Amino acid sequence: MNIGEAAKASGVSAKMIRYYESIGLISEADRTHSNYRVYGTNDVHTLRFIKRARNLGFSMEETSALLALWHDRTRASADVKQIATEHVQALETRISELQEMADTLRHLVHCCSGDNRPDCPILSNLAGQDRAVGQA
Repeated sequence: MNIGEAAKASGVSAKMIRYYESIGLISEADRTHSNYRVYGTNDVHTLRFIKRARNLGFSMEETSALLALWHDRTRASADVKQIATEHVQALETRISELQEMADTLRHLVHCCSGDNRPDCPILSNLAGQDRAVGQA
């Protein structure tokens, strides 16, 4: 199948397929005599794997490591679990950071009267002028 068909079958855009090839995440595709890329069923499975990993927030480096483990039939599942566990911890840290940001912004929004007056605790906090308001 050509790159458009592989893109449709995998859910990965042709542009991303080319990018994954350029960074070595996937092997370069075979070429026809006309120099068109040709993909097989295994390539589509690999692209789907990458898409699922990326949708779960794995970095390109993590995705590459997982892909290598997926292809390595002698792998230890502990290696896969370690990558996934570290990723879960990073996600949980990020969720906590986002929650703190939301709490701070929620407090600032609550403190802002939102009327026609020019004074605004949100802008004051962003400018570092009113540290007391920013502490939720």
